[in-house]
Amino acid sequence: MKSLDLLEFQEKAKAHWTPEREAKVTGGKSWLLRPGLAAPLLRVIGLLNRDASMSADHVRKFSQINHMITLLAPQLTDLMARHATVRVLDAACGTSYLSLALGWLFREEWKKPLQLVGVDAEPAVVATSQARANELGLGQSLRFVASRLEDLDWDASFVASFGQGTATHSRRPHLTVALHACDTATDYALAAAVRLKSDAIAVAPCCHAELARKWKDLGGLTHPFAPVFRTPNLRRDTAANITDTLRVLLLRSRGYEVTATEFVPSAHTPKNRLLLATRRGNFLKEAEDQHQDLKGSLGDQGIKLEELLLGV
Repeated sequence: MKSLDLLEFQEKAKAHWTPEREAKVTGGKSWLLRPGLAAPLLRVIGLLNRDASMSADHVRKFSQINHMITLLAPQLTDLMARHATVRVLDAACGTSYLSLALGWLFREEWKKPLQLVGVDAEPAVVATSQARANELGLGQSLRFVASRLEDLDWDASFVASFGQGTATHSRRPHLTVALHACDTATDYALAAAVRLKSDAIAVAPCCHAELARKWKDLGGLTHPFAPVFRTPNLRRDTAANITDTLRVLLLRSRGYEVTATEFVPSAHTPKNRLLLATRRGNFLKEAEDQHQDLKGSLGDQGIKLEELLLGV
């Protein structure tokens, strides 16, 4: 859409979204993104139809985005109070729903400067995200680059996106997010955040395959958890929970205060765990010991994040 078309669409949406219609999709919640007010954003990312209505499938995605923003609100409020310009790394950004929503809110709701770099391995996905940001007039605050997370050079990506601007030590991201980065991609995102000393981290992991593969190879082992190792369904589900527990302990060992909470109601998606972390210090031996004890008690098989954080 052209800018003029988005303005016309905004007026159409305001007329369509009566208080009664809005209440049906928000459930009466005081969400920051509302279909009548954020219509250009929701249209560009595909959640509003041409007539400004919203399909049932899109209502679920709309709810997920708003729920995520609600969960991030305390960290975002703190970051906006402490930093003149908030810097965000969106690792494995994919379709960039969250990045675009944050860009919209920083401009329209919070009136604060934002510098966000979205990273994805697929150049076509990056191009689409950048085109959407430009269409919304957010191209100066949202920049997208093509890179594998394991190859990410944050400083080079930031300078290429926003120029030299600040000294190298001041370019670190204040918030790192990674939504549904598959398997070890979540570990690469977490490792990047820790290495860059990100103030806050929010990841919603998915496709926990690494530990389950390792446990499968232990199927013949005489071990109290051998029945789990040998049973695909139990192995997959248990490994997912243990993987995220190990991630929590590794983050705590590097000075982060971490909580694991429900991302969205499980009725919407099984991929509903959100790890939220806030940097409080540099190292916590108790958490490192707990990590080693847990790993040792379950076949002594670690996860990629442990390897990536060696020496950090």
